[in-house]
Amino acid sequence: MDNIRLYLKESYEELINHVTWPTWPELFSSARLVIIASVIIAIVIALFDFLSKTLTTTIYSL
Repeated sequence: MDNIRLYLKESYEELINHVTWPTWPELFSSARLVIIASVIIAIVIALFDFLSKTLTTTIYSL
């Protein structure tokens, strides 16, 4: 039980004293980048899905 208590105490101390938290502008910039990348990846996946569906439908209709 002492090991768990020590672990929690050291984890809390590290979180409060040693972790560098981003500023709000850095956080919003990173979030914007993640959203843009997610939209681009979603568009690419949708394009591949549409092309594979079209190709499969064309091949099976022959």
